Amino acid sequence: MPSRSAIQVAVDAVLFGYAKTEGVSVLLIRRKYAPFENRWALPGGFVQPDESLETAVRRELEEETGVRVQYLEQLFTFGEPGRDPRQRIISVAYFALVKSSRYQELRASTDAEEAQWFPIGALPKLAFDHKDIVRCAVERVRAKIRYQPIGFELLDKTFPFSDLERLYSALLDRP
Repeated sequence: MPSRSAIQVAVDAVLFGYAKTEGVSVLLIRRKYAPFENRWALPGGFVQPDESLETAVRRELEEETGVRVQYLEQLFTFGEPGRDPRQRIISVAYFALVKSSRYQELRASTDAEEAQWFPIGALPKLAFDHKDIVRCAVERVRAKIRYQPIGFELLDKTFPFSDLERLYSALLDRP
């Protein structure tokens, strides 16, 4: 039986963005190192002993993608044994929304080879259990947008009404 000290805590972030041409997208990183070297994954990493979960996820987002987010919300805790081949890792997942004016501001660094936006309907094969995390985040955003105006967090301060209509149609998966 593994000792309690063998369990690590990590954070992962599903960062949503919106652009007229691509619709709603998720920001992914291409991993620089094993496990899953050169595979696409969510930005994230280990929580340092002296930082909160929110501080850790904000740090990882900035380190791996160059993006600073305003809207950030804790999503769910993923802890299935075997979700990471290295050791037992509990991941606290977050979702974040980034305004369209900052949509293209990417800078991959640290353990990310590349950072790139992918439409939510056309995601590549993902490392770890990140497909499950993205699915959970999409479901949460689709549910939340029905009772809270979080869609505005994806749009600039001024925008045409048609952008809002397209955004909500895309988030709610309606034509």
